[in-house]
Amino acid sequence: MINKIIVNPIQVLPTKIYPKNSSDIGINFQKAAIKLPEILVVTTYPPRECGIATYSQDLIFALNNKFSKSFNIKIAALESENEHPTYTDAIYAVLETDNANSYAALALKINNNSANEMVLVQHEFGLFSGNEGDFISFLKSIRKPIILVFHTVLPRPSENLKSQVQAINAAVDNFIVMTNSSSKILQNDYAVLRDKIAVIPHGTHLVEHLNKEVLKEKYHLSGKKIISTFGLLSSGKSIETSVEALQTIVKEQPDVLFLIIGKTHPTVFKREGEKYRNSLEDKIIALNLQNNVKFINKYLPLDELLEYLQLTDIYLFTSKDRNQAVSGTFAYAISCGCPIISTPIPHAVEVLKNDVGIIIDFENPEQLAKEVIHLLGDDQLRKNITANGIHKLAPTAWENSAIAHALLIEKKVAHPINLQYRIPKINLNHFKNLTTPFGMIQFSIINQPDLNSGYTIDDNARALVAMCQHFELTNDKTDLEYINRYFSFIRHCYQADGTFLNYINSNKKFTKQNSENLDDANGRTIWALGYLISLGEILPAKLYEDAVVAMQLGLKNVHKITSTRSIAFIIKGIYYSNLKQKSIQNVLLLQHLADKLVQMFKHEAKEDWQWFESYLTYANSILPEAMLCAYLSTGENSYKNIAKKSFDFLLSKIYRNNSIRVVSNKGWLNIGEKLNLEKVGGEQPIDVAYTILALSKFYNTFEDEKYWRKMKIGFNWFLGHNHLHQIIYNPCTGGCYDGLEDKYVNLNQGAESTVSYLMARLTMEKHLKEKLAQKTNEMIMPRKSKLKSNVKISIIEPKKLGII
Repeated sequence: MINKIIVNPIQVLPTKIYPKNSSDIGINFQKAAIKLPEILVVTTYPPRECGIATYSQDLIFALNNKFSKSFNIKIAALESENEHPTYTDAIYAVLETDNANSYAALALKINNNSANEMVLVQHEFGLFSGNEGDFISFLKSIRKPIILVFHTVLPRPSENLKSQVQAINAAVDNFIVMTNSSSKILQNDYAVLRDKIAVIPHGTHLVEHLNKEVLKEKYHLSGKKIISTFGLLSSGKSIETSVEALQTIVKEQPDVLFLIIGKTHPTVFKREGEKYRNSLEDKIIALNLQNNVKFINKYLPLDELLEYLQLTDIYLFTSKDRNQAVSGTFAYAISCGCPIISTPIPHAVEVLKNDVGIIIDFENPEQLAKEVIHLLGDDQLRKNITANGIHKLAPTAWENSAIAHALLIEKKVAHPINLQYRIPKINLNHFKNLTTPFGMIQFSIINQPDLNSGYTIDDNARALVAMCQHFELTNDKTDLEYINRYFSFIRHCYQADGTFLNYINSNKKFTKQNSENLDDANGRTIWALGYLISLGEILPAKLYEDAVVAMQLGLKNVHKITSTRSIAFIIKGIYYSNLKQKSIQNVLLLQHLADKLVQMFKHEAKEDWQWFESYLTYANSILPEAMLCAYLSTGENSYKNIAKKSFDFLLSKIYRNNSIRVVSNKGWLNIGEKLNLEKVGGEQPIDVAYTILALSKFYNTFEDEKYWRKMKIGFNWFLGHNHLHQIIYNPCTGGCYDGLEDKYVNLNQGAESTVSYLMARLTMEKHLKEKLAQKTNEMIMPRKSKLKSNVKISIIEPKKLGII
């Protein structure tokens, strides 16, 4: 029998000790589940095959993946009396849409559930056809906030339809629609107030934008120019328009293959079988296009579908439904980088402006053929449309959709919901993709490394620090290959005068840019070398010895440096190297440099301006962090006092309303100026990352929980807690976007931003492990004597101990 240990306020059962590597340190306690607010989603749901079912599954996954310990999502699945699928996910309730009693029973269950805080209804008119009155009565009888998502908004309604929608409007608290045009129709045609409508575009999946030719080879399509369309097949998609256009297209482009991806819509199949598909096949044979058309007659797994879209050269959307408000297939295609040609449904007209795609008339094969031939013949135009489309649809990533939904739910529930962002797993993919055998490439176009951008010692020094952090946490021996590579790059940049050059082109030649001020680059290099040396206990002896030599060579002339940030980086480097390689000479040099910062501070500081300069610009947090490192190296209290004063001053300028907004390149903050909160944009991941690194150092030194809280807030900036409420870190690629602007995110994932994110993520990881170990000890050690031999302890994630 296992002993129970009561630890207020949680009851836990100790379980077996589970020794693993350093990344798994922790304890698992079986505990009573914390009661989280419930959100009930009323929707069709897989395995039912329809667009809303897939949409809801994607949305629920995104919400659960984006937030932890925030809410508990339940599903009420829509069914008909003669359709009862077997679900793989847990279902809270079933609503039989053609059974009046089922509506009343579900409403009663919702009202009697005290944990339920919100009902989110996915609505399509066809789902409740014939039972509209029962559905409206159901909404009216629910005594919880309701958000209803309109997947279709019909313009110019009949009086009957208008009265139905207005009855729904009277019963719900908010609407979600997916396009601005749908919002306008609700306002103008149904008299719904604008403040009651939230526009949250149809979510899209992040993809890695894999090489088309590689994917074509994988699917045995090499040498083909791929045109595709996908979705559950029905006559409303007007695929015959594309088939008729194809007879003209193949005369100009004989290597074209048209992929028709998807099985027949289940509702259509029940009604008429494969009548529509058969008619398409007959037309293909009649036009002698058998070698240019391929049916993929199945419901593809998501990963496979996204790969088919990524290998597509042109995507065709030929719906003939003039009132189709939105299309998930259309959105997925654009987000996967497909140049798109579409009929003018409202969604397409709204999205495809400004060279994002091409609009053609409904049921016009001649026009379609002309545009396909033009697009296939212009590689650059296709690339431009692809890039424009990816940028246009970036805000619609499911991660961003989840944030938008959660923020709306947070506003509408009766009791507060504490939204907690889930920290993503560490992902080195893009970091490693940026690295060639020579070093780390400077820039990316989206997530494709741009070799023509060359290399910098700035990026390779930061990469060295990040990989050392990873090696320190994981002891992953494969990290040593990358550590050696970045270190070799640094050595390659060393010059006989004791300095390091910064810029190298793709041909591994130093560029003319190296005539510019290189002090900051040299400072960052000393920081990286010092950090490398600090890991001497776990490094190969030769690497450690070479790093010590490189450090001493790099320090030859740094006493002459006057650049504030360069001085700060050098102090950090000496501090780290001194943890392992004690050197009185280096400590004296550190004091000399720290005294320079002290003099700067004394010269500029005033009662309301506790800073080293008369302005706040970039990488501000490294200055107080350097002063703290100087204190830790020397014990000089004046360094500590200046570190504390300056850092708390900086934090007062960049933390507001439980969020971070670093001083941006849109406007530095000068002494005597008031902080202009209207200035947004120009925020760089590197500044947020440096702030997190500095907070870490201050937290370790002063053990003040406010620094840990600010670390979490700062890290959440990467995850979407910023003024645009959009992700800056891409969990699909492992890359980090290059900047947060006023109205958009710069989607390029270059070295600076990607490495900066990784440094911040690894810093968070180190603290999470330390907190996990601390909490484990607090819960176990006082009761150690009470445990018997059959007590079990196992691993859990930090979030289960309330750490994140």
